[in-house]
Amino acid sequence: MKNTLLKLIGMAIVALFFSLNLIAQNNQKIELVFVDHLTAGMIEQDVYIEKVEGSCEVYRVLPQDREKYLDAELFTTAEAISHDPISVEKAGPYKKGESFGMTLREWLSAKGKVDYVCEDGWGVVEADFQNLMPNATYTMWHAFLAKPPAAPFTGFLDLPIGDRDGSQSVFTTDENGNAKFKIRFETCLQMTERQIAAVLAIAYHSDGKTYGVLPGPFGKATHVQLFTMLPEEKDVTQASK
Repeated sequence: MKNTLLKLIGMAIVALFFSLNLIAQNNQKIELVFVDHLTAGMIEQDVYIEKVEGSCEVYRVLPQDREKYLDAELFTTAEAISHDPISVEKAGPYKKGESFGMTLREWLSAKGKVDYVCEDGWGVVEADFQNLMPNATYTMWHAFLAKPPAAPFTGFLDLPIGDRDGSQSVFTTDENGNAKFKIRFETCLQMTERQIAAVLAIAYHSDGKTYGVLPGPFGKATHVQLFTMLPEEKDVTQASK
């Protein structure tokens, strides 16, 4: 199962790269589409389902179980759980936290896209999201992981988008779960490299709090909903010629 998941993740990364709309402009503008973990062939990370009602035990949803649990109620965990999109044994069980008040189907209905451009050494991110959590607090992250992912999984390096204190990474949604997010920051984003995959991700904060330079307690209060892979620099350069 672990080898199968590694292959799925590798295929998902390739598919995401081919889905990028690389726009041929001198300032290397790229358009990226956000997806959820299950769509990318990974294990859903920060929302959980209770397989046995009343058990107070919750589990991450595996890609092959997506359809089975689409209408299942979602929960947080009672304690923070580190990310691991590879290991099936890390899917649970965990102690159940609070209800999200929504189903997996509703969680997966979230959509987003982002335009990114590097202008004279400055990065500009302009994102548009729909069907996120309504009236909610989110943050955006520039994250890195080994490519291909290591097994056992060694984790992500998560950096807040923009200023390193996290002050630029925060945005909120309206009553319909929609949001527009635009920032300009010094130093352009690092793209994916031969051994390092670079990612943009957004996290919902169910406690309404943000944690500055850190994402916060995954599973308990911080929930990555969507992400997108950044292309390799050579691919952006070739597209701009």
